[in-house]
Amino acid sequence: MPAPPTHLARGLLGSLPHFRRDPLGLLLRSLRDYGDVVRFRMFTWSLILVAHPQHVRRVLQEHAANYNKQTRGFQVLRTFLREGLLTSEGEHWLRQRRILQPGFHHDRIAGFGTTMTRATEDLVNRWLRAGTDTVDITADMMRLTLRIVGETLLSADVSQESDRVGRALHVAVHAANDAIGQVIAPPAWWPSQRNRALRDALQTLDAVILDIISARRRADEPTDDLLSMLMQARDENTGLGMSDAQLRDEAMTIFLAGHETTAIALGWTWHLLATHPDVRRRVEEEVDAVLGQRQPMVTDLQQLSYIEQVVKESMRIYPPAWAISRCAIKDDVIGGFRVPAGSTILISPYVTHRHPEFWSDPERFDPDRFDPTRSVERPPFAHFPFGGGPRQCIGNSFAMMELVLVVATITQRCRLDLPPGGNVVGTQPSITLRPAESIRMHVSAR
Repeated sequence: MPAPPTHLARGLLGSLPHFRRDPLGLLLRSLRDYGDVVRFRMFTWSLILVAHPQHVRRVLQEHAANYNKQTRGFQVLRTFLREGLLTSEGEHWLRQRRILQPGFHHDRIAGFGTTMTRATEDLVNRWLRAGTDTVDITADMMRLTLRIVGETLLSADVSQESDRVGRALHVAVHAANDAIGQVIAPPAWWPSQRNRALRDALQTLDAVILDIISARRRADEPTDDLLSMLMQARDENTGLGMSDAQLRDEAMTIFLAGHETTAIALGWTWHLLATHPDVRRRVEEEVDAVLGQRQPMVTDLQQLSYIEQVVKESMRIYPPAWAISRCAIKDDVIGGFRVPAGSTILISPYVTHRHPEFWSDPERFDPDRFDPTRSVERPPFAHFPFGGGPRQCIGNSFAMMELVLVVATITQRCRLDLPPGGNVVGTQPSITLRPAESIRMHVSAR
């Protein structure tokens, strides 16, 4: 069985400098030049990109038991997520998934819709009262999603500490990204500037979350939020609940997944709507027809179908989780190529979402790709912004509900336009696919 074709790169570091300089461009060019399975030599280790939806499905679903998360990326993420649902494995992961799953049932998360629209209304009111020419959409979406995840997870408005918490999350994410990209990463105990900043950030995040957990332990009555559900849950085999450390790990994971990624998806969506006025007009027409002057509710989601298409297309072009890594436990064969045990597998929604076999003119923003009445059929994993298989994001329904309700609430009352010369926004592919610079927009009342 042949080995995958290897990206040609001279020098001791191989493809690593290309990957650090422009990972998205490198991966897309490699799909074009080498095909669906490509090997990259990165100094002393290698990376295998699999881009075809069928191959992605094999790794994430059909043969998921053969691919674990013992990769460099997840080892770095464990420095601040520790053993949360995103980074844990084996029996611990399965136990935590069983405990968490009921909290994300559709009927339960539907009750959070009012929280989402109320927080968004408060943001719009602040914009319109301020009367400023431009707002920092990137920062404001971060604050908004932080408030929403704080109230739904913890029944606490952490927006008062959003700058402090937001800075801490920013430091943690960027420290993790730097560590992943380093040829030889210094150990966590090394007194480097990055490690000191990371320790300070983790202390801030721990303090906020553990203080809330401690207060909840002392409370007389449980509250109706995800944290209370986690605190009341018991392992079906042992009858034991979660320790404060386990609660901290899951809360931190939900904070990252429910705050960072959703905010990034919203920022890219507003940017795309501002640069595609025909699409924005259709969104406004749908909002006006479905809602009139009343606030959106969860029961409106089915009728806000075009907004859902817009969000899906936005996450096709700019998937917040742009790369997923796995490690092969045993030898495998993918696409006719040998994948040795111990190989690091890279799956990139950003790349697969642009696969020319399944997406025509893939850089074009066209929400009608997701019109359910169209006859175009695509295989599973041609579009997978929330991952897939048994490790699919547990909060995907929560995130989609939040994205649609936020877009509808803001669209109902105001319009966001890019300032002159603000049409080009680059990407910064770190742990998530952030914009290279803050997206600033002009707000006007509708």
